[in-house]
Amino acid sequence: MGSEVFYRKWRPQTLSEVLGQEAVTQTLRHAVESGKVAHAYLFCGPRGTGKTSMARILAKSVNCPNQTNGEPCNACDICRSITEGRALDVIEIDAASNRGIDEIRSLREKASYAPSLTRYKVYIVDEVHMLTEAACNALLKTLEEPPGHVIFILATTEAHKMIATIVSRCQRFSFRRLGQTEITDKLKLICEKEGVRIEPDALTLIARAATGSLRDAENLLQQMIAFHGNRIELDQVQAELGMGRDPRVRQLARCVVNRDVAAGLRVINSLNTDGIDLRQFNLGFVEYLRGLLLAKSRCEEALDVTGEDLAEMGSLAADVPLDYILKAVKSFSGIDFRTDNYSTLPLELALLSCALCAPGQDQVITSGPSVVADVAEAAETPAGVEVPAALDADRVAPKTDDRVSVEPDPCSGDNVIPGQEAAQGIDSLRSHWRDFIRSLRGEGSSGNLDAFLRSACDPIALEDDTLVLGFYYSFHKEKIEDVKYRRLVERKLKEVFDRPYKVRCVLIDHKRDVSSEATTQNPVVRAALEMGATISEEGL
Repeated sequence: MGSEVFYRKWRPQTLSEVLGQEAVTQTLRHAVESGKVAHAYLFCGPRGTGKTSMARILAKSVNCPNQTNGEPCNACDICRSITEGRALDVIEIDAASNRGIDEIRSLREKASYAPSLTRYKVYIVDEVHMLTEAACNALLKTLEEPPGHVIFILATTEAHKMIATIVSRCQRFSFRRLGQTEITDKLKLICEKEGVRIEPDALTLIARAATGSLRDAENLLQQMIAFHGNRIELDQVQAELGMGRDPRVRQLARCVVNRDVAAGLRVINSLNTDGIDLRQFNLGFVEYLRGLLLAKSRCEEALDVTGEDLAEMGSLAADVPLDYILKAVKSFSGIDFRTDNYSTLPLELALLSCALCAPGQDQVITSGPSVVADVAEAAETPAGVEVPAALDADRVAPKTDDRVSVEPDPCSGDNVIPGQEAAQGIDSLRSHWRDFIRSLRGEGSSGNLDAFLRSACDPIALEDDTLVLGFYYSFHKEKIEDVKYRRLVERKLKEVFDRPYKVRCVLIDHKRDVSSEATTQNPVVRAALEMGATISEEGL
């Protein structure tokens, strides 16, 4: 076996070999065959789905003198030089590390020179969304008036960050995530060519762990071969990925079902202590919760598990409401490990999010911008609990149905303006606020703009076209008041709610009552208090 990594060794060399992107390959094949090739393309899609490979194949196809039916011959000197990465007229640029205006100016100057050996000079710019604003403007000028001998192929995993003027000057193609069957078939072919014997279920598990990225799957397979040799069994893959047979999957599931917060937190933190990959563990855990969901729904035939495991799932799910299992699946499958694979916090939040929905729970738990406030934001409102719509908790008055309501202060300028239309507007914003926060993921210079809004503020009023945001601390307020971030928030508000809003930031206070001894006997509340929460209001 050679030392070359699999994703390069087994990279597709023709359009027909590219997996799962039939619509893209067919369009490009017809364009090359008919000679109607665009001057700029934009390839968008998740990592490992073939964007860069497609760009190189297209570069070969437009320059191959023996091109047939839109496909390169892969035998001529030009095709071989492009495949081997030594073609002078095919230039690949990583925009993540060459993102400044100087690099793009250099590109513009060199693009004006004719190609040395080929018909077209092809520039492949990967992760183009990483370019600075000045660099984007410089590139835009070239895209507007490109030399006839130049083709630009831009690739990005985050198309929403591309400026509209660049997108409008490119032919855009969207790449989809690959299916498990497509990835499994490709891995099986690689194993046959490499002389590797591996159980089919192990290949399926690798494909599932790759979450639609063929490159990730090929890297995982090569990692397994490097560790276990040319004979690989299912339990070895499970052990390496931290999935399937780890008994803590069942232990944590039992804690979720029984709403045992303390035991669940111990299980989660034991994973961190033992160095388990939390992302991979969560994939296996969500798969187990899916099993509980199917078992509860009498859909056992859809589960590929042993009779013993099926009986255990059926017993565990027997006394749990179906909607509670559904909530658990949503809570844990929605975890985002992109920012930190090593923190147990996302798992802890998901556990508490489920536990806070326990029947009979009658406390509203908050802690400002702390852990449990994040849980309250992410969780659905449980029966008997109503999170206050406004944050001025000093003016709370009970209603006859034991729910919490907020009395507006007519003297305060931060309250919702009078009128049914305005009330409906702010109610609509509040009801979709979590969706708006999720839309901010990846925004900002550090990609964490959503963190400054998720548990740090609430929409408290709507004044004509101005949304008033109430912040708990001046740090978060000042961050959003920065022109750069305020414009990002206002732009995203227009995208999500289809209406332009201006943003005004104000500081608000929290009511901090001392909880009674009876209140803190609730195990869920007690666990939350131990994590630093406070009880802001109790049912009467």
